[in-house]
Amino acid sequence: MAKRKKENLQLGDLLQDFIKENRLDRGIDGVDTRAAWKNLMGPGVNNYTTAVELRNGTLYVSLSSSVLREELSHGNSKIIKMINEDLGKEVVKKLVLR
Repeated sequence: MAKRKKENLQLGDLLQDFIKENRLDRGIDGVDTRAAWKNLMGPGVNNYTTAVELRNGTLYVSLSSSVLREELSHGNSKIIKMINEDLGKEVVKKLVLR
């Protein structure tokens, strides 16, 4: 069992410590990345998005429209930059559109 600390700490700091100690960073980053994709791309792109998955710094996005896939591939670096800015840290290093 963990020892109690007698000092007062912020709840956000405690949650960050808990996340780091239990190695939950990758899972939370995946959830946050999916939410960022949905918010940034809007309903037009989300209607054609079938899956969004983050693995080892690579964001895999499955799209049901080949035309949309081609259009989005031209702005790969911009999409990565927008998602990382939304998350506040560099999580996505590469984007793969399927």
